Amino acid sequence: MGPMIARRLLVSLPVLVGILFLCFCLMQVAPADPALIIAGADASPEIVAAIRLDLGLDRPLLIQFAEYIGRVARGDLGRSIISNKSVIEELEATIGPTTELMVGAMLLAVPLGLLLGTIAAVRRGTLLDRAIVALSVAGVSMPVFFVGLLLIQYVGYLWDLLPFTGRTGPVWDGGLPSLILPCLTLGSVLIGPIARLTRTAVLEVLGADFVRTARAKGLRESAVVIHHALRNALIPVVTLVGLQAAFLLGGAVVTETMFSWPGVGRLAVGAIVSSDFPTAQGAIMILALAFLLINLSVDILYVVLDPRVQRT
Repeated sequence: MGPMIARRLLVSLPVLVGILFLCFCLMQVAPADPALIIAGADASPEIVAAIRLDLGLDRPLLIQFAEYIGRVARGDLGRSIISNKSVIEELEATIGPTTELMVGAMLLAVPLGLLLGTIAAVRRGTLLDRAIVALSVAGVSMPVFFVGLLLIQYVGYLWDLLPFTGRTGPVWDGGLPSLILPCLTLGSVLIGPIARLTRTAVLEVLGADFVRTARAKGLRESAVVIHHALRNALIPVVTLVGLQAAFLLGGAVVTETMFSWPGVGRLAVGAIVSSDFPTAQGAIMILALAFLLINLSVDILYVVLDPRVQRT
């Protein structure tokens, strides 16, 4: 497994550099001028020109990007234009909340989606199966901001059951209540796709010869479904979970903004709106790294579920 992970990491490195270059180019064509933001609206053109010279903004784009990559390789992501804090400090304060949100959403969506999909496959054609399929289609159709608005309006505001603004602290220090609604919002859009694909995959495996052999041996139906059918149906589900987990990164930006959750997504949105280019680039780099790590985790799960994948 070690060589496979090393190969995936080598492939991921150019992808990360390409994402950083695209982000760097997009920041350069933005109408705002970092030197003017630092100097202030009332600064003279001479002062703005001096700041541009000091920041190296007068150099060619490729040279600026090469210098930026060199600083990133040394662990220097620059300083925020707005707060004058180092970007690393800004990111350190937001990575934890985003990780809590992502892990909480996955812990909610993956087991529940697998359970609903397996039940629908085992009870194929029944009213329960139709109800699960209908709920899955409804979950796929609803955007994340719509679910969040419903939860804020009813669970948070009208019924006053859970907090819906900000983060009261880490999960282990009394912050669980403030995490529930954002996790429900982000995880709800993932339950439907997992349930639908799990149902389809389990139905295909239930008709396989090895499943009929397991039943002929007298194994309990629960053992046949869990240990034989579900395990062999997990590879396409793992693929979907990996893709949807990457989609959650985009959904986390919306969710964190809606619930005032102090995560990387909200930091990126605020930095882009305020033209804080170093912070925006650092936040996008962290999101890109998370995307690549999710893909690497999916590849490792492939090998765990089917060791033949390691030889490809």
